[in-house]
Amino acid sequence: MLIPSILLVLGLLLLLWSSDRFVEGASSTAKFFGMPSLLIGMVIVGFGTSAPELVVSTFAAIQGNPGIALGNAYGSNIANIALILGLTAIITPVRIHSAILRKELPILTFITGISILLLMDLYLSFWNALYLLVLFAFLMTWSVIQGMRKNTDSLGRQTEHEMKKDVILSKAIWKLLSGLVILIGSSRVLVWAAVEIAHHFGVSDTIIGLTVVAVGTSLPELASSIVAARKGEPDIAIGNIIGSNLFNTLAVVGISGVIHPTAVESTTVYRDMTLMALLTISLFVIGYGFNGRKGRINRFEGAFLVCIYLLYTSYLIKTIVTP
Repeated sequence: MLIPSILLVLGLLLLLWSSDRFVEGASSTAKFFGMPSLLIGMVIVGFGTSAPELVVSTFAAIQGNPGIALGNAYGSNIANIALILGLTAIITPVRIHSAILRKELPILTFITGISILLLMDLYLSFWNALYLLVLFAFLMTWSVIQGMRKNTDSLGRQTEHEMKKDVILSKAIWKLLSGLVILIGSSRVLVWAAVEIAHHFGVSDTIIGLTVVAVGTSLPELASSIVAARKGEPDIAIGNIIGSNLFNTLAVVGISGVIHPTAVESTTVYRDMTLMALLTISLFVIGYGFNGRKGRINRFEGAFLVCIYLLYTSYLIKTIVTP
């Protein structure tokens, strides 16, 4: 257990460092070639922070551990809303200004519902996974169309303010490629260590994916969201979470299912995905704003979200300790 535990921690640290390097390199490269800031914020930053989930889940599926892939995707979604958004709101109450993010909230809610319906038969088939990827292709097309517009949206303005003004292409490409290589290497180490720990405790791969792996791969969202909120850029913080959850639900699960169609544990659907859906609906209700109330997540609501995550994680840990 000592070696897998050490490699798990090392893999998580390298994953955090390399994913941040990868996203920064990709954003700088896109800026150099004239990509609009709004498009960078929606696609590269919004979806790019889920690069760890994608790589980890892909390798897990290739190695025949689809439970880690599903647990990683859905566990990260739960952590993104309950833990990351909750902590961010406790530090700095978050108000949603971006009109585009307000449009993405109902889209995220709808897609979450679709993903649950597809897995109600407790099987992620090749065709269900392909359907998720088709939905992701439509979402990417919509994101590109929205992002190519002039940067009148607050998300575009905040992204422009956050990015470096002077971009050196060679340095940007070096960060992009080196970040990608280390991201892939650390993901393989992380998956191997997670599988070894799961076998040691005699629990399912899904439980390990929902806990250690999910939190670890969500660290980039945690770091970027808190920094963005403290800088007075709440739309970037919310955009990271919404973009990541959309990417996890469609692309990460879709690619994993295409590689390795698999049976799904009933607890994954009725416990984990149900909680994910309830959190998504609460984010939609709180963040969208109704009856003239602007979307805002205050400290009390943030603390409530964190409490939900702690209770949920405590239950999962109890499952690991006493299987």
